[in-house]
Amino acid sequence: MISERTGLPLSIGISGANLHDSQALKPLVRGIPPIRSRRGPRRRRPAKLHADKGYDYDDLRRWLRGRGIRHRIARRGIESSTRLGRHRWTIERTMSWLAGCRRLHRRYERKAEHFLAFTAIACTLIRYRRLTK
Repeated sequence: MISERTGLPLSIGISGANLHDSQALKPLVRGIPPIRSRRGPRRRRPAKLHADKGYDYDDLRRWLRGRGIRHRIARRGIESSTRLGRHRWTIERTMSWLAGCRRLHRRYERKAEHFLAFTAIACTLIRYRRLTK
């Protein structure tokens, strides 16, 4: 899941339990929809991306730099994850909002498409509730 600064989900995806998180970053970044800005054309990519140590790979850093996205990825063995804590809690909060949906708490659907559809519905409800306040 990729969310914005306030915790609104922008892009979601599901994968197998044995797939590393770093392999899902590129499809998630490509899946971010165009976002209306106050001035100028719609933004097609985020300005900055924060990620934890699980995404610390040179090819991901080069790919993000090539797309013009500034990244802040904690480096394994050098930095601690505590510095990213102030940015990381927004994703954790969004995940807890998703966990509040009983249908997503335990995966009842056999097909991945059905589970992804229910997750998209839950994210849409989260966006609706946050934007109507």
